Amino acid sequence: MNEHQKHTPLVKPSWEGSTPYINGLVLAGGKSSRMGEDKSMLSYHGMAQRDYMLQLVHKIVPDVFLSCHPDRIPQIDYRVIPDTFLDLGPYGGVLSAFRQNPNRAWLTVACDQPLIDESFLNELISQRDPEKIATCYHDPATGFPEPMITIWEPRAYPLLLQFLGEGRSCLRKVLINSDTKQIKTERPEVLRNANTPEDVMKMKKMLSGENTL
Repeated sequence: MNEHQKHTPLVKPSWEGSTPYINGLVLAGGKSSRMGEDKSMLSYHGMAQRDYMLQLVHKIVPDVFLSCHPDRIPQIDYRVIPDTFLDLGPYGGVLSAFRQNPNRAWLTVACDQPLIDESFLNELISQRDPEKIATCYHDPATGFPEPMITIWEPRAYPLLLQFLGEGRSCLRKVLINSDTKQIKTERPEVLRNANTPEDVMKMKKMLSGENTL
């Protein structure tokens, strides 16, 4: 038994036969290398993006956590899940959340997707299928599922560990190669993310109604 497989028994059967509650997870653990500054601290809505996303997700689910690197825990009273699977990006953040509570589903959102709003998240939750490993949006721009705005069910935890044990740590590839529910949206532009200063300007203009993507 390898190190990753040792964790699979943590997934207890308490959620079987019922729909697991959803926790929120705001992913803010990226290095922001292309941006040149911390993407989670950028302001699109009059406050740091991580604060905005935490407040937004809290409107949808009661328990919301910030996912970040253990060396970058904010000196503020946030509910934080530090990465315990290091150097894996969002993959490690999702695994760390499941390690803390393997019996909850996890609604993930990323700090670099500033067009996300309450109705977009409600649309995802309304079409949730807890019998799948995850419910996510289909991104028509890439032709693939969008892994950052996703509801990960408890049954995804051992599968994520299995993929990692095989040397694969891409959330999108897990969704592509698993029993996943993908939904379509009439607002695919909301799935766009901001990785560069130029992207930030486009997003801000989009939010102000000056132009579209």
